[in-house]
Amino acid sequence: MSDSKNTAPAPARPPMAGGPGGGRPGGGGGMFGGGRHGMAPVAKAKDFTGSAKRLAGTLRPEMVKIVVVMLLAVVSVAFAVAGPKVMSNATNVLFQGVIGKALPKGATTAQVIAGLNAKGDVASKDLAAMIRTMNVTPGVGADFALFGKELLLLGALYALSALFLWGQGYIMVGVAQRTVYEMRKHVDEKLSRLPLRYYDDHPRGDILSRVTNDIDNIANSLQQSATQLITAVFTIVGVLLMMFIISPLLAAISVLVIPLALLSTVQIAKRSQKQFALQWEQTGDLNGHVEEMHTGHSIVKIFGRQKEAIEVFDERNAKLYDSSFKAQFISGIIQPVMNFLGNLNYVGIAVIGGVKVATGTMTLGDVLAFIQYSRQFTQPITQTASIANVLQSAVASAERVFELLDEPEEQPDTATPLTLAEPQGHVTFEHVDFSYDPASPLIEDMSLDARPGQTVAIVGPTGAGKTTLVNLLMRFYEIDAGRITVDGIDTRDLTRDDLRRTFGMVLQDAWLFSGTIRDNIAYGIDDVSEERLLEASRAAYVDHFVRTLTDGYDTMLDDDASNVSQGEKQLLTIARAFLADPEILILDEATSSVDTRTEVLIQKAMRRLMKNRTSFVIAHRLSTIRDADIILVMNHGRIVEQGTHEELLEAKGFYYDLYHSQFVESFDEVSDRLDAAV
Repeated sequence: MSDSKNTAPAPARPPMAGGPGGGRPGGGGGMFGGGRHGMAPVAKAKDFTGSAKRLAGTLRPEMVKIVVVMLLAVVSVAFAVAGPKVMSNATNVLFQGVIGKALPKGATTAQVIAGLNAKGDVASKDLAAMIRTMNVTPGVGADFALFGKELLLLGALYALSALFLWGQGYIMVGVAQRTVYEMRKHVDEKLSRLPLRYYDDHPRGDILSRVTNDIDNIANSLQQSATQLITAVFTIVGVLLMMFIISPLLAAISVLVIPLALLSTVQIAKRSQKQFALQWEQTGDLNGHVEEMHTGHSIVKIFGRQKEAIEVFDERNAKLYDSSFKAQFISGIIQPVMNFLGNLNYVGIAVIGGVKVATGTMTLGDVLAFIQYSRQFTQPITQTASIANVLQSAVASAERVFELLDEPEEQPDTATPLTLAEPQGHVTFEHVDFSYDPASPLIEDMSLDARPGQTVAIVGPTGAGKTTLVNLLMRFYEIDAGRITVDGIDTRDLTRDDLRRTFGMVLQDAWLFSGTIRDNIAYGIDDVSEERLLEASRAAYVDHFVRTLTDGYDTMLDDDASNVSQGEKQLLTIARAFLADPEILILDEATSSVDTRTEVLIQKAMRRLMKNRTSFVIAHRLSTIRDADIILVMNHGRIVEQGTHEELLEAKGFYYDLYHSQFVESFDEVSDRLDAAV
């Protein structure tokens, strides 16, 4: 097993089986120790205004289309707002017909009005005032031809409004999807530029949640809410204008609703905002736990930790339920509050409007139109309030995505890189210092000279820094002092791609992706001939077992490659190494997952592969590295001994104790001496 945490991702252009097997020793993230290392869930967006502005800034490339959407919204709203006024005219045609039919036939309108005023009572005078505002003919009913024309006009207005609204939605869907497409692209590129330290310190579930859940939430919010918000704003303006044209008094009453609505919305949104932020934070926590338990489900069962895993899930699920319930419940209060204010407004308009119709200062059609406008007026306010809560959630998600995008990246490659035209494999460490934590130095003043073609074995107890040394060589971490050279060139003077292209890696944990066996073996290598692929497969003893599969090299591997054994996975990564044919090899317990017989065969193949190549071999089983040219014995980040197998045994030092702990002396005897040395 590797001496540290196996969390490294595949490099940008991996020469073979993924990134190195190590990370920061003791860095957490184990089967039951994973989670947010010291990171408390945020109570609310750290900078809501800044994050909202930044999210709006992502729409800048789509500004032309957004302007078109606004124009379509203006036209759509104009047609929709004109509808109630046309309906008012149609209502007046029917109402005037009813009144006219009740009046004495043959009389003029003036005569009817004069007769009613002559009676002297209030009801007659009010009826006379109402008739005066109407276009009626005594004894004649409704003009149904005119009524039909008004209805046709009304239908045309609403049809055109719907058509422009559809166009608005169609364009906005494209705007939203292109925006999140670019956001996903930037996030994916960012993930490839983040240092290994970021992956060591962040649970994979949380990272996946930011890349998937949070971006999907932003997409849905932009796609659905942006169009509604634009339409709602223009509707409020258009309806308010028509209301003041019809009746300034009733319009003023309706406007009184706005301050109350805004005050209610702000107070409710203030409380729901922190719950939405907490909801998405805890979604990441839950996803991280589920992903971790699924990946290690066999280990969970072996150690009988199903109950504990379920308890952790239940605890995090309960927290997510609580924050989600509060977020949805608090934001949901807006709707009934706005309905209550809208109903109060409706009652006021109905009462005052009825009085104005009775006194002849307003037509019935205008009152009905105004009631429709009042409903249209409160609806977009309610809608805007609801959208505000959706945007709260979107901004909370956007902030989490922006946090990822703002993470410190790997130290950039030099602007004037050198190249390894014909790598020879001469590797040196010159007084190298490195630490994960400045307060706890790990590697101090390390020097090493690996000549071309030599095999360098690295041994030592768990946590000694063996895999860290390889991480530094590949520039997955940057050294604090000293320098590392390949063929005399400082690795910092090379691009990471150029440096890593000279290395081949076979790790203790076999890394395979979903795809065919053929694609997995040829990963990272373009235009591989069938002959080369088969040659590498035979050298790694892959060809035999692959041909026993139904689809041979075209057999599809699932996400966990569970349709092949652990040993077969390792053989496939070794075949990948053969095919890559690199100048420098890194073997991190490459044969630990295969049986003894296969291990012997693999070691023979490895010896052929390592011939005339510089090789770094990390090993716990010391029997595998006895033929190494140099054996580095590490402890606490330092090279405490180096030499050949025979030289180190003769020295009877730390290596001697390690070796005899496996083969000669009793465990207790060697354990006592190792404890004393440590």
